[in-house]
Order: sequence, then structure tokens, then C-alpha cells
Amino acid sequence: MRAFVLAVPLLVLACEPAAIAPPPSPPKTTLAKANDVAKPAPSAVVHGKADPALLPRKLFFGAPDRTSVKLSPDGKRISFVAMEKGVPNVFVAPADAPEKAESVTHDTKRGVRSYTWAFTSEHLLYRQDEGGDANFHVHAIDLKTKADKDLTPLPRVQARIEARSRKQPRKVVIAINEREARSHDAYTVDIVTGEKQLLLKNDQDMAAIVYDDDLAPRVALRVKPDGGTGYFEVVRKGKGLAAYTPLFDVPLEDTLATSPLAIDASGKTLYLTDSRGRDTAALVGVDLKTKAVKVLVDDGQADVEGATFDPKTLVPQAAQAQYQKPRWHLADDALTADFEVLRELAKGDMFDVVSRSQDDTRWLVMVTATDGPNRYHLYERPKDKKAKRETRPLFSSHSALEGKKLAPMHPLAIRARDGQTLVSYLTLPVGTDTDGDGKPDSPLPTVLLVHGGPWSRDTFALSPHAQWLASRGYAVLNVNFRGSTGFGKAFVRAGDREWGAKMHDDLLDAVAFAEAEKITAPGKTAIMGGSYGGYASLVGLTVTPERFACGVDIAGPSSLVTFLNAAPMMLPGDLEQITHRIGESRTPEGKAFLASRSPLGAASRIRRPLLVGQGKHDPRATMEDSDKLVEVARAAGQKVTYVVYPDEGHGFARPENRLSFNAVTESFLAGCLGGAYEPAGDDLRGSSITIPQGKSEIEGLP
Repeated sequence: MRAFVLAVPLLVLACEPAAIAPPPSPPKTTLAKANDVAKPAPSAVVHGKADPALLPRKLFFGAPDRTSVKLSPDGKRISFVAMEKGVPNVFVAPADAPEKAESVTHDTKRGVRSYTWAFTSEHLLYRQDEGGDANFHVHAIDLKTKADKDLTPLPRVQARIEARSRKQPRKVVIAINEREARSHDAYTVDIVTGEKQLLLKNDQDMAAIVYDDDLAPRVALRVKPDGGTGYFEVVRKGKGLAAYTPLFDVPLEDTLATSPLAIDASGKTLYLTDSRGRDTAALVGVDLKTKAVKVLVDDGQADVEGATFDPKTLVPQAAQAQYQKPRWHLADDALTADFEVLRELAKGDMFDVVSRSQDDTRWLVMVTATDGPNRYHLYERPKDKKAKRETRPLFSSHSALEGKKLAPMHPLAIRARDGQTLVSYLTLPVGTDTDGDGKPDSPLPTVLLVHGGPWSRDTFALSPHAQWLASRGYAVLNVNFRGSTGFGKAFVRAGDREWGAKMHDDLLDAVAFAEAEKITAPGKTAIMGGSYGGYASLVGLTVTPERFACGVDIAGPSSLVTFLNAAPMMLPGDLEQITHRIGESRTPEGKAFLASRSPLGAASRIRRPLLVGQGKHDPRATMEDSDKLVEVARAAGQKVTYVVYPDEGHGFARPENRLSFNAVTESFLAGCLGGAYEPAGDDLRGSSITIPQGKSEIEGLP
């Protein structure tokens, strides 16, 4: 079956707190034109305190002990990614003896991060490129012989795993762009011999294919010129050719929340999340013959974002959605008794059913909390329903976090000035909320942490960044501004072409709320984020130059014209989707609109300290634009620290680089907000960090 699993955990039922009254309405803000230069205002000099006794940064940002934990199809083995000589590799252990884990991959460069089990339960499949060139090959590891076989030994191609089948355990469908760089043709590959056969030639620009349990391509998705998505039934003709019969269309406004999940074992029903005809996405089944649609789960308040399936019938049995806190919905009563056991196991925290064995007698379960590491358990589910169901602990994701007193996360519902509800999360330093009401005893310096995307969301889960910043004495506020996903398509639509405008107003309204509720000390809020969050930080310091005490921009595009023009080669329909959400650069009017929403043209208005993190090879937030922004701001007399990594692109992939930038950020925030900071020490070692501008502005750097 095609693995269309969304990257959102399946979690426990939770209640939602009531919405909070709106803050006073601040004035409307827009980006200033490039020639609207304000006089610089003096900013207070604040000195942080170096404190070696703080919880070390590496505690929050070091590699986890185990991640990507999976259960083998036969339920006899556990696998996970862990470090071998400082490099991520895959380990395998008996499920009943996880302490006997041994590495089965031995990469010494970039590491192995993505893998899956073959249905033989004796082979692992993983993807690996060469030096970050994105030309991924698919490898198979034989767990008996330890042999590593490259299943796609072709130069300059990109391969991806498309489907596996319990009926044909030695076969896997791999998509390879050997014929044309933009199109991936599908092949069935024998994971033992490496023999491959053409299954489907992608000569129709299909964006995705859904396979059934016999590895037959059944449903194809193609992006339409108007940005919507067409779903087609695949009718194979032999020799890799096929005809495509229309099933249904998904309008552009529904594409973010509508996604195929699987085809059931009978081959009759396609299951997908679907927002057509409703605001929030529901879990539905579509009869491939009659096209009849049946709704299985509809949360009504948040999008359904994934499901857990019966491993025999491939029918969804439960689905999850998350408004403020995650919650389960059962599609029928088959798992009622199981969920009762797992809720008792979680003891008020959340749980995720990660994997289920093929005979469904053993589950891998992850229990999560906002103030502790993920904990993995085996759940024994006997075939005899009268027999006792038992759980056994395995291990945690971060043993270093065990026993540490971390800060709980508090969900909020903040009302924006136009009535939109902004689901948000507040993390407070340990010891600052003595009565446990979710508010600090006195107002605190605050970091507004803006998520990237922007078509993603903040969730109720352990956040390493929030824990790190709270441990330094800051309140941390995460806001799901309009345009964030998970809350229905109307909320996404409210952010269309509102970069630097209403999306920024939402952040301002959240800060105003925090100040009115005496969570935040007036004038002591920093704005920080990566990608879109970095853009938001730049907007905060140019649109509202006196609103924030300082800003941290990580890979934020300062020019939306450059951002759209530098996007990777896209089909017309893909381009239509992104221009619909942001704006277009094909006409003079479109370019003028994008320029009006670009911080680069207003860089001279920056009045508060700014830290910029840049990858030299970033194609979206280009170094050329960041160079210009830093030059203009510094020429206007502003404090700007510019950190450049010559071996990075959009964001920082190398752990050493991420850790070094966090060390700089910590000292920067201490100088701006007055919190404590851990001296940089050895946390710059091994990174490629360069600081061409403003190093003297950062306290405590070697």
C-alpha cells in the first residue's frame, strides 16, 4: 500500500479550554515603502548573565538516543535510528531485548535518517544520497547476511520508495527519474536479486500514485493548471502504459487538507482526508466503482490528519485531529478496549500507535508529554479477547532528559482583532508559576517563536526550542497565525496574500494579549523563527520597528520577488498554488505588490538588534538579499549580527551548525532581554560558522 502517512502523531483524547477575550485593537500595520525612513531610536542596553549551571544546550539539541522507532511486520524486532561514531545509523534489536540492539547500517558521512521494513521482516529499506546532492538511491539490508544492496545503482537519478505489499514481501515499488528528471517512472524491484521491471511510465505528469495491496497502481493524482488536483483511476495497458479515467477533482482551496491515505485490502475503497464540502478535513472512504463517499470521522473543529489501519483489512479504525490538544476519534468500536488500556498507560499524557504487527497481536506505542521525552512501550494484544492485555516499557527517546524538571506547555485561544481564534501555546520557566494557573507570578521577558511554512502549525508537544528558551528565563509564546494548517480551509484562506499584513497583525495581537494578561513584560518581547518565521521576524523589525526588543531571523526570505523566482522548477499548477497564497511575480503590478510585502525594501527602518542566520547556498532566502539587508541596516546605524554557514542551504542541516547558531542566539537574547546564557564553550567546535558582521555585538563568544 502507498505510504501517505502524515507526519502528525495519533494522540489521546483531550478537552479544549474556552476562548479568551480579545485584546485591545492596535492600529493596522503595513510594510513601509523603501523611502519611508524613520529616525533611529535608541534601544536600551541590557546585559545578560553568564551561568554555567544552566541545563546545557546539548541537552535540548543533541542527537536523541533513539528516533524513527519501528516494529517489524512480524512483531519480533524493534528498529530505530541512533548514533554510531557520531553519525545517525539504523539499529535493530529483538523486541523482547532492546538492549541487544546492533547497527545494521554503517554510514560515516551524512547518516541514514529515512528507512522502512520490508514485509519479509528480514530486510530493511533505506534512502541515501551522496554528499547532499539529493540524488537518493534505495538500499536493501539483509539482516541475516548483513549485505547492503543498492537497488537503484544508476548515476544522477533520484529514487523513492512508493509501495510495499504483504502479499509480495520480496517486492517493492520504487519511483525513478531515469527517463526524465521531472518525471518518476514506477518499477517493481526484487529486494533480494535487485531485478527491476517497469510497472508504470509516468508520461502524464502525475504527482503521486496510490497502489493497492497487490502493488497495482490504482489512483493517480495530477496538479491541474488552476492549482487544483485531479484524481484519476489508473487502467493499465501493459508495457508500462496506462489510461487515466477521472474520479473526482479537488479544488485549490482543498489541496492542503485533502490527501490519500490507502486503498483497503479488497481494492474497492480509497481512504483519504477530505475537506471538500466542509471547512475541516474529515476521514472518508470513496468507493472506486460507484464514487460514493462515506464519512468515517469528522472532528468538526480541526482537520483529521491521519489514521491507524487494521493491518489485515487495511481499513482505518481510528483517526486523530488536533485543535488545541490532540484527540482520538474511533471509526468503530473495535479498538475501544485497547484505547482504554493505552489511556491508562499514558496517565493523562498522550499516546501514539506507531506500528502494528501483521497479526495485530503486538503494537509499538509511544507516550508523549510536553515536559519530558517520548517513551516507547510494547503493547501485547492477544488474539483471545478475554486474555489480559499488557504493556511493557522499552526505552525513551532522550535518556538525558529523564528526571530533568522541564516546563509544561499551556494551550491558549487568543482572539485576533477581526475575531479569528489563534490557537497558541505558552511555556513558562520552571518556578515562575507557583499557583499553577498558567500565568507567571510576575511579567517575564518573552520570545515569540514563529513557526515556518507558513502552511504548517505549532502543536501541543515537547518543543526543544521552547524548553531551551524557558530554561533561560523567558516565557515562550507559539502562535498559530492565520494561514496555519490544521484548523480548516477558511483559516488557511484568511492568510492568502496576507504575508506581512494580517498574518503579522495576528502576531501583534498575541503579544498585546500576553502583555494585557501580565504574562509578558511590556517592551521585552523578542521575535524569532526560521524560514517563514525568519521572514516574520524581519517584518516585525521593519513594519513595527519599536514593537519588539530584538529579532532572530533564520533563513527568512527578505525579498518575496526573489523567493518566488528562486523556487525550484515547478509545473504550472504548482506555481498557481503558491502564487495564489503569496502573490505573483509575472507582472509589474505583481512584482510591486511582492516588493511592498518584502522587508528588504524597508531595512533602513530597523531600530532594534537583529541576528541573521544564513546558509550560503540557500536558493529561497538568498545570501545576496541577506547581504543587502544587513548592509542597509548597519549603514543606518543598527546593531546587526550576521552569521553565515558556507556549507548550508535553506536552514541548517548539520547538527554542529545548529548547535553553534543556538549558542550565538542564546548570548544575543541575553544581551537583548537580560536572561541567563550558557557560555559558548565548545559548542562552536565542528561547525562551519563565520560571523562577517557584528561579532562584537554578541557577548561571550570566543
